[in-house]
Amino acid sequence: MRIIDLKSSVRIEDEDFFDISQTFDCGQTFRFDKVSENTVFGIAHKRALTLSQEDGAITLDCTLDEFESIWRRYLALDIDYKKINSFFTSGDDEVLKNAAIYGKGIRILRQDPWEALCSFIISQNNNIPRIKKIINALSERYGEPIEKDGRVFYSFPSAEALALAGTDAIFELRTGFRAKYISDAAEKVASGEIDLDSIASLPTAEALSELMKIKGVGPKVASCALLFGFDKPDAFPIDVWVRKVFAKYYPNGFDITSFGNNAGIAQQYLFYYERWNSKS
Repeated sequence: MRIIDLKSSVRIEDEDFFDISQTFDCGQTFRFDKVSENTVFGIAHKRALTLSQEDGAITLDCTLDEFESIWRRYLALDIDYKKINSFFTSGDDEVLKNAAIYGKGIRILRQDPWEALCSFIISQNNNIPRIKKIINALSERYGEPIEKDGRVFYSFPSAEALALAGTDAIFELRTGFRAKYISDAAEKVASGEIDLDSIASLPTAEALSELMKIKGVGPKVASCALLFGFDKPDAFPIDVWVRKVFAKYYPNGFDITSFGNNAGIAQQYLFYYERWNSKS
């Protein structure tokens, strides 16, 4: 992989295991949208970012300093996905091998822990367009403004801001039954009862238990938060699509523990493979 400083932008070359369409369209983040066939735009870590991919090269509209301080880690460019992918494609599991080949451009983003937790609380019994609409409404009402290229966007609101807003105000933004869960999470995090920094340092099983002390946070939501927001690649969320994978391809059982620290990446390959293959 080569990183080239273009002064007002940064270009990534010679990286075959990063596809922006796959990475930002696999259900792990809700604040990035495709603006053209080869371009996505979104908000993360209180920054606005556009990524474009053409002939294998990826261009980010940021300075090299911003890339090194924020986006290199966010995009998991410090992780050798070629090695991880080969771990799956060289194994005996033909389904996982095909899934890893199909979704080889997926990278697990390192999102803000609070935003990931709250976003997946919102995702319960919900579809992606509506999840995005709720998150955007919360951000516009309670987030901080971000100016870029003459436009104003909004960061995801802090736990403190949502705790102060209260359940009724959150409900008014069409969050439905999730309002009380968002409010409870915000109050627990803002008060320090739930310490996200401490949770990040715990083994995954213990971290899972801690997050599940929040109302409305079960194993699936907690696992998604850990995988996408707490840098826990061994977390393995099980949703309706993964259950379909198990029933269809693994009637005799699926040993999640056999993948160790790469279990969450295996989950993303299988999830993406089944969901997008079923569409086509």
